[in-house]
Amino acid sequence: MNLREMRKARGLSLDRLAVASGVSRAALSQIETQRTNPSLGVLWKIAAGLGVHFAELVGVTAQHVAILRRNEAQVLRSSDGTLESRPLTPSGASPWTEAYELNLAAHGRHLSEPHATGTREVVVVLDGQLRMRVGDEAHDLTTGDAISFIADQPHVYENVGNSNVRCHDIIIYTR
Repeated sequence: MNLREMRKARGLSLDRLAVASGVSRAALSQIETQRTNPSLGVLWKIAAGLGVHFAELVGVTAQHVAILRRNEAQVLRSSDGTLESRPLTPSGASPWTEAYELNLAAHGRHLSEPHATGTREVVVVLDGQLRMRVGDEAHDLTTGDAISFIADQPHVYENVGNSNVRCHDIIIYTR
């Protein structure tokens, strides 16, 4: 399903989706008509504005059995190229959770917009040194460390080391 179909299925005008998502009407129109390629951050905002899970926005609906092959996973990149996000589970595998492998370049920084109210994230550092900023707090993590936080507030992933950070990010939505 494309963005226009999703928006109309929810009875939203471009103006109402712009207000709900924080993405301008003009940008939404360009995305709907495929005249622009939205950034990872913009896609998250649109998903929140539509009230859908990120995977639903970029993927397909759940199937009885679904397999996601590593080489077939759609890797998304931040507009500055410092963050790559690869889904770890097939799209629609669970309506309440999503799992991603994040790769953040050395000294890279990525601001994540707030998710829907009550959404929680669990981040497990596989390699490197990660500073997670959640609201006004900063938490330094290294290989093997994990953090859990309410993600309905701005949060920042910062690579404070000289090599890439690789981590798993599990997003848990409220029911």
